[in-house]
Amino acid sequence: MTIIDAIVQGIVQGLTEFLPVSSSGHLNITQHILGVTEDNLFFNVMLHLIKAFFLMIADIFRGRFKWKEMDEDRRMLIMLVIGLLPLFLLFLPVPGTGMKLKDYVESFNTDRYFIIVGICLLLTSLLLLIGDMFSRGYLAQKRHHQNPEGRKSMTVGDAIVIGLVQCCATLPGLSRSGSTLAAGQMRGVNKQKALDYTFILAIPSILAAAVLELKDALDAPGGFQADIVPIIIGMVVAAVVGYFSIVLFKWLLKTDKMIVFILYTAIVGAAVIVISIMEMNSGVNLFTGAPIV
Repeated sequence: MTIIDAIVQGIVQGLTEFLPVSSSGHLNITQHILGVTEDNLFFNVMLHLIKAFFLMIADIFRGRFKWKEMDEDRRMLIMLVIGLLPLFLLFLPVPGTGMKLKDYVESFNTDRYFIIVGICLLLTSLLLLIGDMFSRGYLAQKRHHQNPEGRKSMTVGDAIVIGLVQCCATLPGLSRSGSTLAAGQMRGVNKQKALDYTFILAIPSILAAAVLELKDALDAPGGFQADIVPIIIGMVVAAVVGYFSIVLFKWLLKTDKMIVFILYTAIVGAAVIVISIMEMNSGVNLFTGAPIV
């Protein structure tokens, strides 16, 4: 991978990691166009709930911890742990394949299954549309005592549902942030609270994915032999661009402009499906000319 490839992929990763448009899907598209085969780049983000964690542990040992009297930081921390538990389902074996679920899903991340990226992007668009309709009250207006602003506290049920949805978002093109945000909105959670939870839930998931990919790279024949300079450059670019993408996402959500992401993922998904069908008929990558295997 060249430095230019690293910068391009770093921009794509940083711009789409927290936007509800699927970073894995966009990296798949970018690598498909460039003919690059390296794994996705990940950048580290620090979690800012450590103080709440230690204070909660202290209260538990002192016998002062009460579930109903938790502040929002502690509640968010516990909901985070609950929301991450469904990720262990990804390590279950898939019968007849000899692979774990996460490895089986990752096997679709090739040029041969490029059409799946398009289908999942369309599904992302649909989920964002449904979530947006729930947040506006269009689909929730028949509920009794409906709060137009949505609940501002997460429940155990919310955390479990959002965690299960995040497991499904391992498919390339199905946005993790988009699907979990939509799930929270469908559960009646305030859109800003759902967004905050989505961002926090993504951090350990991204770090875990990075650790697993590094382990796979080290275990591969010949070990990890990639040039470290492009990787570092790509991570720095991703981190910088990622910060501004978060600011952009929060502004668009606050100003009720989710339609931008809904239309964008639908258009890109449809375009990928058309390109994929053309490539399946021709048997080669339309951008690089390489055979589809």
